[in-house]
Amino acid sequence: MAVGTIVWLGSEVMFFAGLFAIYFTLRSTSPELWQFETEKHNFSYALVNTLILVTSSVTCQFGVFAAERLQARSTGWKPSQWGMVEWFFLTYALGAIFVSGQIFEYATLVSEGIALSSNAYGSAFYLTTGFHGIHVTAGLLAFLLVIGRGFAVKNFGHKEATSAIVVSYYWHFVDVVWIGLFLVIYVLK
Repeated sequence: MAVGTIVWLGSEVMFFAGLFAIYFTLRSTSPELWQFETEKHNFSYALVNTLILVTSSVTCQFGVFAAERLQARSTGWKPSQWGMVEWFFLTYALGAIFVSGQIFEYATLVSEGIALSSNAYGSAFYLTTGFHGIHVTAGLLAFLLVIGRGFAVKNFGHKEATSAIVVSYYWHFVDVVWIGLFLVIYVLK
Protein backbone atom coordinates (compact mmCIF):
# COMPACT_ATOMS: atom_id res chain seq x y z
CA MET A 1 0.00 0.00 0.00
CA ALA A 2 2.76 2.48 0.91
CA VAL A 3 4.82 1.68 -2.20
CA GLY A 4 1.78 2.12 -4.44
CA THR A 5 1.08 5.48 -2.84
CA ILE A 6 4.65 6.63 -3.40
CA VAL A 7 4.47 5.60 -7.07
CA TRP A 8 1.13 7.41 -7.43
CA LEU A 9 2.59 10.52 -5.78
CA GLY A 10 5.33 10.38 -8.42
CA SER A 11 2.64 10.81 -11.07
CA GLU A 12 1.20 13.69 -9.04
CA VAL A 13 4.63 15.34 -9.07
CA MET A 14 4.54 15.20 -12.87
CA PHE A 15 1.01 16.63 -12.92
CA PHE A 16 2.00 19.61 -10.79
CA ALA A 17 5.24 20.02 -12.75
CA GLY A 18 3.05 20.50 -15.81
CA LEU A 19 0.98 23.13 -14.01
CA PHE A 20 4.14 24.96 -12.93
CA ALA A 21 5.34 24.81 -16.55
CA ILE A 22 2.07 26.37 -17.74
CA TYR A 23 2.40 29.10 -15.12
CA PHE A 24 6.02 29.93 -16.02
CA THR A 25 5.37 29.79 -19.77
CA LEU A 26 2.43 32.17 -19.58
CA ARG A 27 4.34 34.42 -17.18
CA SER A 28 7.28 34.64 -19.58
CA THR A 29 5.01 35.71 -22.44
CA SER A 30 3.17 38.41 -20.46
CA PRO A 31 5.48 39.91 -17.80
CA GLU A 32 3.57 43.22 -17.65
CA LEU A 33 0.30 41.40 -17.01
CA TRP A 34 1.92 39.40 -14.22
CA GLN A 35 3.31 42.54 -12.61
CA PHE A 36 -0.08 44.27 -12.70
CA GLU A 37 -2.16 41.30 -11.50
CA THR A 38 0.15 40.10 -8.72
CA GLU A 39 -0.14 43.52 -7.06
CA LYS A 40 -3.76 42.59 -6.22
CA HIS A 41 -2.67 39.73 -3.97
CA ASN A 42 -2.78 40.12 -0.20
CA PHE A 43 0.60 38.70 0.75
CA SER A 44 -0.03 38.76 4.50
CA TYR A 45 -3.29 36.87 4.10
CA ALA A 46 -1.67 34.25 1.86
CA LEU A 47 1.24 33.90 4.30
CA VAL A 48 -1.09 33.25 7.25
CA ASN A 49 -3.05 30.73 5.18
CA THR A 50 0.23 29.05 4.21
CA LEU A 51 1.34 28.87 7.84
CA ILE A 52 -1.98 27.23 8.71
CA LEU A 53 -1.38 24.54 6.07
CA VAL A 54 2.23 24.00 7.14
CA THR A 55 1.08 23.67 10.77
CA SER A 56 -1.38 21.01 9.63
CA SER A 57 1.57 18.99 8.37
CA VAL A 58 3.07 19.11 11.87
CA THR A 59 -0.18 17.97 13.50
CA CYS A 60 -0.50 15.25 10.87
CA GLN A 61 2.93 13.95 11.78
CA PHE A 62 2.00 13.84 15.46
CA GLY A 63 -0.98 11.72 14.39
CA VAL A 64 1.40 9.41 12.56
CA PHE A 65 3.57 9.09 15.66
CA ALA A 66 0.46 8.09 17.64
CA ALA A 67 -0.55 5.60 14.94
CA GLU A 68 2.94 4.09 15.01
CA ARG A 69 2.47 3.61 18.78
CA LEU A 70 -0.83 1.91 17.84
CA GLN A 71 -2.69 4.55 19.84
CA ALA A 72 -5.90 5.32 18.01
CA ARG A 73 -7.48 7.61 20.60
CA SER A 74 -6.57 9.83 23.51
CA THR A 75 -5.58 8.50 26.90
CA GLY A 76 -5.94 11.92 28.52
CA TRP A 77 -6.67 15.57 27.85
CA LYS A 78 -3.08 16.73 27.25
CA PRO A 79 -1.83 16.83 23.65
CA SER A 80 1.02 14.52 24.69
CA GLN A 81 -1.67 11.90 25.40
CA TRP A 82 -3.62 12.38 22.19
CA GLY A 83 -4.05 9.54 19.76
CA MET A 84 -4.13 9.50 15.99
CA VAL A 85 -7.81 10.48 15.91
CA GLU A 86 -7.34 13.72 17.88
CA TRP A 87 -4.28 14.77 15.90
CA PHE A 88 -6.00 13.98 12.61
CA PHE A 89 -9.12 15.90 13.67
CA LEU A 90 -6.91 18.92 14.33
CA THR A 91 -5.17 18.40 10.99
CA TYR A 92 -8.57 18.20 9.29
CA ALA A 93 -9.68 21.45 10.95
CA LEU A 94 -6.51 23.26 9.86
CA GLY A 95 -6.87 21.92 6.30
CA ALA A 96 -10.51 23.01 6.18
CA ILE A 97 -9.51 26.49 7.37
CA PHE A 98 -6.91 26.61 4.59
CA VAL A 99 -9.46 25.64 1.92
CA SER A 100 -11.97 28.16 3.31
CA GLY A 101 -9.26 30.80 3.21
CA GLN A 102 -8.50 29.93 -0.39
CA ILE A 103 -12.20 30.25 -1.30
CA PHE A 104 -12.36 33.66 0.41
CA GLU A 105 -9.25 34.75 -1.50
CA TYR A 106 -10.87 33.62 -4.77
CA ALA A 107 -13.98 35.65 -4.01
CA THR A 108 -11.86 38.70 -3.24
CA LEU A 109 -9.80 38.35 -6.42
CA VAL A 110 -12.88 37.82 -8.60
CA SER A 111 -14.34 41.04 -7.17
CA GLU A 112 -11.08 42.76 -8.19
CA GLY A 113 -11.34 41.49 -11.76
CA ILE A 114 -9.14 38.38 -11.67
CA ALA A 115 -11.27 35.50 -12.91
CA LEU A 116 -10.47 32.19 -14.57
CA SER A 117 -11.44 33.59 -17.97
CA SER A 118 -10.26 37.20 -17.50
CA ASN A 119 -6.74 36.74 -18.89
CA ALA A 120 -3.72 34.43 -18.95
CA TYR A 121 -2.83 35.31 -15.37
CA GLY A 122 -6.28 34.43 -14.07
CA SER A 123 -6.20 31.11 -15.93
CA ALA A 124 -2.74 30.21 -14.64
CA PHE A 125 -3.51 31.30 -11.06
CA TYR A 126 -6.83 29.46 -10.75
CA LEU A 127 -5.62 26.32 -12.52
CA THR A 128 -2.57 25.90 -10.29
CA THR A 129 -4.15 26.89 -6.99
CA GLY A 130 -7.50 25.32 -7.85
CA PHE A 131 -6.04 21.91 -8.59
CA HIS A 132 -4.07 22.18 -5.38
CA GLY A 133 -7.28 23.02 -3.52
CA ILE A 134 -8.95 19.95 -5.00
CA HIS A 135 -6.04 17.85 -3.79
CA VAL A 136 -6.28 19.32 -0.29
CA THR A 137 -10.02 18.56 -0.25
CA ALA A 138 -9.28 14.96 -1.28
CA GLY A 139 -6.79 14.80 1.60
CA LEU A 140 -9.48 16.02 3.98
CA LEU A 141 -11.77 13.22 2.83
CA ALA A 142 -8.95 10.73 3.35
CA PHE A 143 -8.51 12.00 6.91
CA LEU A 144 -12.19 11.44 7.58
CA LEU A 145 -11.90 7.86 6.32
CA VAL A 146 -8.86 7.13 8.50
CA ILE A 147 -10.49 8.78 11.52
CA GLY A 148 -13.63 6.71 10.92
CA ARG A 149 -11.52 3.60 10.67
CA GLY A 150 -9.88 4.51 13.98
CA PHE A 151 -13.32 4.50 15.59
CA ALA A 152 -14.62 1.45 13.73
CA VAL A 153 -11.97 -1.12 14.63
CA LYS A 154 -11.85 -2.82 17.99
CA ASN A 155 -8.09 -3.32 17.91
CA PHE A 156 -6.08 -0.60 16.21
CA GLY A 157 -3.22 -2.46 14.55
CA HIS A 158 -0.50 -2.15 11.94
CA LYS A 159 -2.97 -2.19 9.05
CA GLU A 160 -4.73 0.90 10.41
CA ALA A 161 -1.42 2.55 11.27
CA THR A 162 -0.24 1.99 7.69
CA SER A 163 -3.38 3.72 6.39
CA ALA A 164 -2.62 6.72 8.59
CA ILE A 165 0.98 6.81 7.38
CA VAL A 166 -0.05 6.62 3.73
CA VAL A 167 -2.50 9.50 4.17
CA SER A 168 0.30 11.50 5.80
CA TYR A 169 2.50 10.95 2.73
CA TYR A 170 -0.20 12.51 0.59
CA TRP A 171 -0.78 15.37 3.04
CA HIS A 172 2.90 16.25 3.26
CA PHE A 173 3.05 16.14 -0.54
CA VAL A 174 0.22 18.67 -0.95
CA ASP A 175 1.87 20.88 1.68
CA VAL A 176 5.18 20.87 -0.19
CA VAL A 177 3.37 21.64 -3.46
CA TRP A 178 1.65 24.59 -1.78
CA ILE A 179 4.96 25.95 -0.48
CA GLY A 180 6.20 25.87 -4.08
CA LEU A 181 3.05 27.59 -5.33
CA PHE A 182 3.22 30.19 -2.57
CA LEU A 183 6.83 31.01 -3.41
CA VAL A 184 6.13 31.21 -7.15
CA ILE A 185 2.87 33.16 -6.97
CA TYR A 186 3.24 35.40 -3.91
CA VAL A 187 7.00 35.80 -3.35
CA LEU A 188 8.67 35.63 -6.79
CA LYS A 189 7.97 38.95 -8.45
